[in-house]
Amino acid sequence: MSDRSPASICLLRLSALGDVCHCIALVRVLQRQFPEAKITWVIGKTEHRLVADLPDIEFAVFDKRSGWKGINALRRQLSGRRFDVLLHAQVSARANLLSRMISAGRRIGFDRARSREGHGWVINERIAAVPFQHQADAMLEFARVLGVETDLDAIDRAPPITDTDRDFACLHQPEAHQTVLISPCSSHPARNWTVEGYAEVADWLIDQDWAVILIGGPSEIELQTAAAIESAMRQQPINLVGKDTLGQALAMLKRAACLIAPDSGPAHFAAALGTPVVGLYASTWSRRSGPYGSLDYCVDRFAEAAQQFLGKSPEDLRWGKRIEQAGVMQLIQAEHVIAKLQTILKSS
Repeated sequence: MSDRSPASICLLRLSALGDVCHCIALVRVLQRQFPEAKITWVIGKTEHRLVADLPDIEFAVFDKRSGWKGINALRRQLSGRRFDVLLHAQVSARANLLSRMISAGRRIGFDRARSREGHGWVINERIAAVPFQHQADAMLEFARVLGVETDLDAIDRAPPITDTDRDFACLHQPEAHQTVLISPCSSHPARNWTVEGYAEVADWLIDQDWAVILIGGPSEIELQTAAAIESAMRQQPINLVGKDTLGQALAMLKRAACLIAPDSGPAHFAAALGTPVVGLYASTWSRRSGPYGSLDYCVDRFAEAAQQFLGKSPEDLRWGKRIEQAGVMQLIQAEHVIAKLQTILKSS
């Protein structure tokens, strides 16, 4: 291990949106500790939209949909360069393969317990193995290997928001902190809660004089889910699913009273922005991947799911194990969600 401050750092984290959001804290810590260092972030095309406005970062954007064309474009951008440090913060096979294009003296990756798909073959140092560590704090282990003592609670984790996007949020939320947002879908359908559950909770909120806005992307499953929630409701929410950009969604999350969401990117965005999140967890464990700062507000039935579907306690499962089986998310009931909302909204 070198005591010299690195002059160039390459961060490799392509996806997913929630984990990329967790990396914002890492980047800000590195910029504060090593202000002269040039930081290059190898990142996915979709995920780049979340962090593109971070200052003083060079982005090497990889489009996985472009196949060899995208690989060759990334190779050309990195050709002839050698970094002092590579922070290899993703263990997927694709990320491990792409890391071979990055020349660096120190190649820091995950500990053995969290490694897979050949990760250990492309690194020469590892972060500390910390049992039952939240994924947001795991990202900061990369800074700690570089000698940076840091506390996640003392770091600005918020993604940047433009004034134009704030104007959009003000248009749909004229009064700050008077609206509850529902982002009903994860990129993993088995983590999604029931339409009936969302509808019951949304009706309860509107009955309590809270405005409700449905948010999400333009994918078919998100559009269909939002339409189904509307159809199942007595009341009428505002449906903006597929009608806003990622930046506009960030601004709306910042202005909201709270968010309801499964294990998904928006849950982490809201938490990083300081907005309370009622996270819906049964397929995954909020202890590892819940919205950091809102873990007490999560409805977490992972322990029950582990016993019911696998016959084990969650502590006996591999850290990060997902239970994505039919019926898992039905362990969450509307009254569980309403109880969490009452705790949050009574102080709003």
